[in-house]
Amino acid sequence: MRGGKPRRLRRLACLLLAPACLTLLAVEILYLAEPRLFSTYLPKAAAMTAKELPASEAYPLGDLPEALQFERLRLEKSARRLTAFARNQPVRVYLVALGSNPVGHKEYQGDRKTPEGLYQIDAKNPNSAYCRNVGISYPNAEDRARAQKLGKNPGGDIKIHGLAPAFASLGAAHRLADWTHGCIAVTNEEMEEIYSHTPVGIPIEIVP
Repeated sequence: MRGGKPRRLRRLACLLLAPACLTLLAVEILYLAEPRLFSTYLPKAAAMTAKELPASEAYPLGDLPEALQFERLRLEKSARRLTAFARNQPVRVYLVALGSNPVGHKEYQGDRKTPEGLYQIDAKNPNSAYCRNVGISYPNAEDRARAQKLGKNPGGDIKIHGLAPAFASLGAAHRLADWTHGCIAVTNEEMEEIYSHTPVGIPIEIVP
């Protein structure tokens, strides 16, 4: 009986540490799949995510009003910051991960860049493999012409999306590296909110 209490304590410790261990395992799997992402972008991304968002940049704490609809979106790539506006005021700010080759405008399929310019939200998918997604109207005519001059396919399927089920437990830790093929990634909780409040047809401005 003397060993009963230590065993119970060890079991309790294992239960408490299990979520953290699973998160670390998911990070390790992501590292093995894309080690370059961590070595190239981890220092800058980690420094960015360590910052607290100023209270003035976020909607008052709590859920957004159910009827509120975003009127436009603005992505600042260098800040990894997506801002949603309604009634000409910023109402929500999300920190994001980008394509794993994030600097510069997307030029062709496979360059792993996130586009820059003025686009529209052109679709919504409630059954995405990455939680949910909203589509961005890349490529436009200029994008196609630019890619054609390079003899390349401009690519497409640029989305704002969440995390795949295998990595959902990472939560905000997914932002420690830019890891997408050019899309804009948020947590699943954030994606649910974005999906609910983003109508098709609103503009999204993506700046360096």
